[in-house]
Amino acid sequence: MNVLGIIASGVAALFITVALAKGARRAALRPHAPDEPCGRAPRAAALRRTGGATVVLGVGTAVGGALWLGAADDSAGSVAGLLAGAGIVAALGLVHDLKPFRAALRLPVQTAAAVLVVCLAGLSPAAGVLAVLWIVLVTNAFALLDHADGLLTTVGLVTAAGLLACAALGGDLALTLLPATLVAGLAGFLLHNWHPARLRLGASGAQFTGFALAACGALIQEAAPSGRAAWAALPVLATVALADSALVLISRRRAARSLLRDTDDHIAHRLRRVRVTVPGTAVLLGLWAAVPVTTATLVYAELLHPAFLLLPSAGSVAAVFVLLRIPAYAPPRTAPSRAAARRTTAPTTGAAIPSAAPAPGVAGPAPGKGAPSGTARTAAGHPTVPPPPTGRSAAGVAAERS
Repeated sequence: MNVLGIIASGVAALFITVALAKGARRAALRPHAPDEPCGRAPRAAALRRTGGATVVLGVGTAVGGALWLGAADDSAGSVAGLLAGAGIVAALGLVHDLKPFRAALRLPVQTAAAVLVVCLAGLSPAAGVLAVLWIVLVTNAFALLDHADGLLTTVGLVTAAGLLACAALGGDLALTLLPATLVAGLAGFLLHNWHPARLRLGASGAQFTGFALAACGALIQEAAPSGRAAWAALPVLATVALADSALVLISRRRAARSLLRDTDDHIAHRLRRVRVTVPGTAVLLGLWAAVPVTTATLVYAELLHPAFLLLPSAGSVAAVFVLLRIPAYAPPRTAPSRAAARRTTAPTTGAAIPSAAPAPGVAGPAPGKGAPSGTARTAAGHPTVPPPPTGRSAAGVAAERS
């Protein structure tokens, strides 16, 4: 595959994604129908949540067109398997966007899609098992980043650019097809996903992005020339996604919370608690991702020693420990003790309120029964309510009556 074909595929993915995203945005912002209660109803929310399907269609159409034109040469099987596996997890994510189901049900489908990629790429059994585990892990790690406007799109764009550079340096231009189109598709979608986001990647776009990045990294590492430190360089490209997953798992483990129940304990949530804006969070994590991506690319190009990969890795570990100090959960509500409850319900001491004199024809309480002495009761035995004070004496009221 030549360079012009890669550029043409990227341009096609960009224009298709932008056109589809613009149509989805107009449909989501269209005035609601009269029979839809509470304003822009579930239809608009579903359209915004499934906006990632525009990236899937844009990238898939561009890559599929290139494969149909025979642009992938001898690596057509690997690229086709990669696209098919990413499409499977994207379809699963679209079903989840429309009708959510348990996260554990996604693992078998993701594993089957990863096995399809490995089989069509012709990896050895040992390398295939490692590749499947890596693809499933990184797919879910990137999918967890879709919790803030523009966050996953920015980090995925930076990571795809690093994979594109590594594939080009490796000499197999066919493997640059999917990273190039993914860069273009995410760049077009970022126009609608930036804060305030009109569209979201959702489970469909997030899983498609994570799976495509993970599978591309596995295939590029397998096709790397001998002597390159691909085994150490390419995993560093997923540093931010793995750091976010590690932060979430550690914090939930410490707080004895469910590991599968999503809460506001990700990196972006903690940065918001220290007054970092939503766009600032996306920019900050994009810069964080750019450091390991640049380092890994230079190591893959043999311009830096592999020992330099320890710097971004150590920095990410230190950042995780710093973020763990930012509180992510509200303190648990404790029930008041019995003594405190008695203190709050006990009557206050003070001056007693004088009770009203019994009205004519009203019998007082029987001795030893009913309310304490001094409380007037009706003939039926119910306590009377004293009249409100008027500020006039009894003699004045009698004089007025006469």
